[in-house]
Amino acid sequence: MSVALVTGASRGIGRAIALAMAQAGHHVIINYAGNEAAADETLAAVQAAGGSGQTLRFDVGDDAAVSGAMKSILSEHGQIDVLVNNAGISIDGLLMRFKADDWDKVLATNLRGAFLTTKAVARPMLKARSGRIINIGSVVAAAGSAGQPAYCAAKAGLEGLTRSSAKELASRGITVNCVAPGFVDTDMTQALPEARKEAILAEVPMGRMAFASEIAATVVFLASAGGGYITGQVLGVNGGLHM
Repeated sequence: MSVALVTGASRGIGRAIALAMAQAGHHVIINYAGNEAAADETLAAVQAAGGSGQTLRFDVGDDAAVSGAMKSILSEHGQIDVLVNNAGISIDGLLMRFKADDWDKVLATNLRGAFLTTKAVARPMLKARSGRIINIGSVVAAAGSAGQPAYCAAKAGLEGLTRSSAKELASRGITVNCVAPGFVDTDMTQALPEARKEAILAEVPMGRMAFASEIAATVVFLASAGGGYITGQVLGVNGGLHM
């Protein structure tokens, strides 16, 4: 059975990806940073749907923790076939007031984390001469977003990492792509004031937010046989918000 590691899979888009990947036949390793109860809920959903999975706690921004996690996965399963870099945080604030410490926190998870996990899975994937790495970016990497300097910079950096990694790894049968969602219907967006949600939807030609399952379906496709000749791409799933 294919082994897929999904980072930040305890809730939201990550949970939807974990569930969809399990339903597609992958054994899913559900990474989380701290919310064990939420990770257990994701695992329960995977198992209730007839899928196979397990939880694994580690901080994607910590080099030693990532190395230890990869050794654990390889020791137990002997392979890592798919990596989905979904873990991310957002700290908002206007540029002139933005704290350097907050900048570092956002980039540590959103960009450094993806670098560390990609680096860690590259070696076993190179030996296997196959693998899929799928990064979860954002429409704001291309469109920008006022009040999110660190988040936008991290997601733009993720697109660069995607292309560089894709060029390095393609000759060994490893694809690297980025899925860039627009506004997605999750707990985070549901908590927004109604006026803000209406303003967002006014900008989206399709007139609605994405379902997390639609982002997950895109990931499943890129990890499938049908996605085998796609690499180095940024696939926007944004309802026409940015074209």
